[in-house]
Amino acid sequence: MSTTVLLGIDFGGTKIAVAVADPSGHRLGSATVNSAGELGARAAFGRGVTAARALLAQVSQPQVAAVGVATFGIPFEDRVELAPAIDGWGELALGRELRAAFPGAQIAMATDAKAAARAEATWGALAGCDPGIYLNLGTGLSAAIVIGGRVIMGRHGAAGEIGYNLRAVGEVGLALADRVPLEGMVSARALGKRATSAAGSPRELSAAEAFEASARDQALDDVIDEFVAELAFHLVNLANCIDPARIAVGGGMTGSWDRLQPGLERALQAAVPFPPQLVLAEFPFDAPLIGAVALAVEAAQARLGTVTNHLDGRHGPGRPLNNAHTTKD
Repeated sequence: MSTTVLLGIDFGGTKIAVAVADPSGHRLGSATVNSAGELGARAAFGRGVTAARALLAQVSQPQVAAVGVATFGIPFEDRVELAPAIDGWGELALGRELRAAFPGAQIAMATDAKAAARAEATWGALAGCDPGIYLNLGTGLSAAIVIGGRVIMGRHGAAGEIGYNLRAVGEVGLALADRVPLEGMVSARALGKRATSAAGSPRELSAAEAFEASARDQALDDVIDEFVAELAFHLVNLANCIDPARIAVGGGMTGSWDRLQPGLERALQAAVPFPPQLVLAEFPFDAPLIGAVALAVEAAQARLGTVTNHLDGRHGPGRPLNNAHTTKD
């Protein structure tokens, strides 16, 4: 007898997380692999599919009812917009490729930050916070805005893409190709490059290495200070625009939260008329994957006639992910 299961996949710039779950969203197994982004989009996508199939092989006669996917960039059936983290990802026909990889399954897709925000708003640090902001500090930089329990999409699905912000008045009127967007200076990838140059390292440092070494290297400490200051500048402006009750911060860089939090907190307290709470996300490292599983649960409900009571065996009743792009076979 076949076993009905769901898949959640989080395609990140440096890692890919996958999970297999039962129809209620209870996680049966999970794994994380390197995205191998340096090899291009096709290789990264293949690694995600291979990791998912390896998990499915641990289930007796699995039948995949739905696949939920979170990704950097804005996913569509035939492309992924605003996805520079991996060469060629923007041209990947993500929806079609997923349906080909998992024939017969419902496919639901969302941006990583918006999927994470939905998970935090429903089960995590943004529950009951209206409005709320989810700030994603990972390989790239993005935010998601939650109002009335709904993740705001924007006209083209690009609400919260602060990585494209202007950095100075002199950039007004310049095309993206003629300037360095905020993400080019404030992201894990950007920090690693800046730290490598400041330290004169013969190899490229990771953001985590830069944070760790900054405690004993003044040049790196200055780079971190500049990084936090520029991030704080834009976070203050975002908070002034939205007037959130709380800002939850997630993503790989929150591994250095003790270095990030004080500068961000000081800036918010000093410059926002009604300063929001600034907290670490409840799921700082796997919220996009939790959101991807939720997408799969919701995509499968109509087909299976099931009701979502919990997610991952730990969290309360779920609500729809309003930012999802769903396709049917």
